[in-house]
Amino acid sequence: MTVMTTRPGSTGDPATDPVGGVTDPLPPEVDDFCRTDLPARPPGRLDGTRCSVQALARADSGIATAPPVSRWLLVEQPGPWGRQALLQSRFDADVAPRLAERAEREGVRVLLVRRPGDRLADSGRRWAYADGRPGREGLWWSVRSADADLLTAPWDGSVGEQAHGDTYLVCTHGGHDACCALRGRPLARALPTPGPADVWECSHLGGDRFAANLLVLPHGFYYGQVPGDGGLVVAAHARGQVALPWLRGRAGVAAPAQAAQHYAREELGLLGVDDLLPLGVTRLNSPDPGMERWEVTLTGPVGAAVVVVVESRPSPETVHLTCQATRPGRVRTWHHLSLSTRPLAPAPG
Repeated sequence: MTVMTTRPGSTGDPATDPVGGVTDPLPPEVDDFCRTDLPARPPGRLDGTRCSVQALARADSGIATAPPVSRWLLVEQPGPWGRQALLQSRFDADVAPRLAERAEREGVRVLLVRRPGDRLADSGRRWAYADGRPGREGLWWSVRSADADLLTAPWDGSVGEQAHGDTYLVCTHGGHDACCALRGRPLARALPTPGPADVWECSHLGGDRFAANLLVLPHGFYYGQVPGDGGLVVAAHARGQVALPWLRGRAGVAAPAQAAQHYAREELGLLGVDDLLPLGVTRLNSPDPGMERWEVTLTGPVGAAVVVVVESRPSPETVHLTCQATRPGRVRTWHHLSLSTRPLAPAPG
């Protein structure tokens, strides 16, 4: 039986926050990483105390941990980022909270981005809107004359130049968790994308213990614990496929459906980025109050649907989910129970 681990279900989890966990900014004396008059503090080194090291030792799985938001606003912002990246950076401090409010209202996640290695350069003014919803996938780049432009710019793909091919975002947000910088920065510099314009460092993606974390746009596939230079992930997407061993899931897809997709991909070998789209998710009766059981219907081979039953349970042990966590928390483990195929019902009319 495959065991899969997903994100904690507690409220306030940054992985599920449309604007990336933006709250009131920390005062400078609490975290001077955000101060623009100081260089960023070294994030330290990987050792046994780091959350990503412990997660690898436990063999934590990132399956079914992609967040629910499937639209993004990418804002090029070189220079240091504090823990609350948008609010603690060189981005206009008067505009930042209003931009966060708009993003939350419209269900869009704000990610700051910068070129790998140009941390102290402060000339980038690019921004992009990305849509990962099935059938609407796309990413459009524009240039802003002022940060306030983003408050009124349309977030619908109607402006900007559409990107061709995939865009790779690597979380290097050391101000949020050291593992993101320690594992993410080397990956961002080494990732063998077709061109340098295709890869960016980005702010918090969620799932710190799965660093190095990688988001592939426009489809919105999240990867974790990406090994080496990430070449296997890039090669898979060049073929129009996912790299299953490191796939956390697709953004915007419910966690039970992410778990079902992963198991069905393993069993059926359907690795295409558009394979196994969800058709329905139904909660079933569970034998135990702590368990959740789901039946998920996915698109399958021509003329057929794939039906997967999965079950989630709270983990028996508590673990530290981030390097800065002061208390351990629980995750949910996913287990597949069955997979079957059935004829696809004809569309009405």
